[in-house]
Parts: sequence; structure tokens; C-alpha cells
Amino acid sequence: MNYNTEREAITMREYGRNLQRYVEFAKKLPTQEQRQKAAEAIVNMMGILNPQSKFEQDYKQKLWGQLIQIADFELDVKPPCDVPMTPQEAHIRPAVLHYPKSNIRMKHYGKNVESLIQKAIEIEDPQQEDELVQIIANFMKLSYKNWSHEEVNNNLIRQDLRTLSNGNLEISDDMHIEITVSTNTPGKNNFRKKGASGKSRNNTSYPRNNNRNKNKRFR
Repeated sequence: MNYNTEREAITMREYGRNLQRYVEFAKKLPTQEQRQKAAEAIVNMMGILNPQSKFEQDYKQKLWGQLIQIADFELDVKPPCDVPMTPQEAHIRPAVLHYPKSNIRMKHYGKNVESLIQKAIEIEDPQQEDELVQIIANFMKLSYKNWSHEEVNNNLIRQDLRTLSNGNLEISDDMHIEITVSTNTPGKNNFRKKGASGKSRNNTSYPRNNNRNKNKRFR
């Protein structure tokens, strides 16, 4: 009796040992035409054995690539799609991603604030510049409060904006810096509607049914 532990290892267990035997048989066919037809039949069989692969993008390319891998890159065929035909092509390492190395001067404000400040410096219209500066100042105040969990002094925001813009942007004294947040928090009653009498409707009392918990007697 031959045990599976004594047999040749299966390259892809999801397709089984029999399909791997078909691949070995296709490798030994003498002509290119015979090998091509056998490979196409094996790919169709792989699609039947692994039906969920049909819902993937470019599943045909994936099946042909798996076929070449099962054949240990020794099957001389011409796949209808671009697949790696050698171990070197299959194990090409992806290009290294280079992350930005720019330093953030004040990390509690983030990189987006610095980008907005640079755009505000490039604006030539004074009115548009003031509008953008106020937006930046409000966002800086919100970011600083979220970071420090303390009340924020507007003079600190003015000084930090002056520092980040290298003195190119200034917050005027009449500019109102505020934190814009929503007061309607889900799950909480932030207000109470009042009726004509001026009393809160949430505190409306209803008469109790005193007879509800009493034992009823039946005659």
C-alpha cells in the first residue's frame, strides 16, 4: 500500500494529486500542439475544481500561472495571457516604496496644515487669503485642543501660524478664532422643546393606573 506521505508532494493541494499527474503527462507530450491542447483542458479542469476563482479579476491569468507553477516551470506551452514562465520571473520582488521624509515642524497640527499655509501664502487676492487664514486658524485651534485636551489661547494660535508661515501670514485682531463643532451629539438630548406654557415637554407626567397591580377578584 502506498501512503500519501511516501508519494511526491502536491504543489497545490486545492487541485489534488490527479490533476498534478495530468500536468506531468502534458509535460511529456511530444508536440507543441498536443501540449497546448492538454494545458487548455487542464486549465478548464482547474476552473471546475476551484469555481470561486471565476469571481476574481483576471482569473484565467491566475489559473495559467498556477498551471505553470504546478509544472515546476517545465511545461512548454504558450499561455493566452502574460504569466511568469521561469522561477526568476515568478519571484521578482516589488519595487521599494519611498515614503516622504519631510519633517513636520509642529506635529500636533499635522502636514495638512502646513500645506494649507503654503497655499494661503501663494494666494494673491487679500480677501481670499484672509478667508483661508481664518479657516486654517480655526482648524489649528481644534487640532491643538484635541491634542492637549485644554483650552487654547488665541494668541498661541497667532504665534504658531506666524512661525509656520515664516512671518508671511498674520491673524488680525478682529478675526474671530473659534472651534466649530456640532452640538447635536447622537444619543444625547442637547435641547428640550418647550410647549405653550414654557415648560419642558420632556418632563410631562402621565397619570398612573393604580389598579394595574391590584389583585382582581372575579365573582
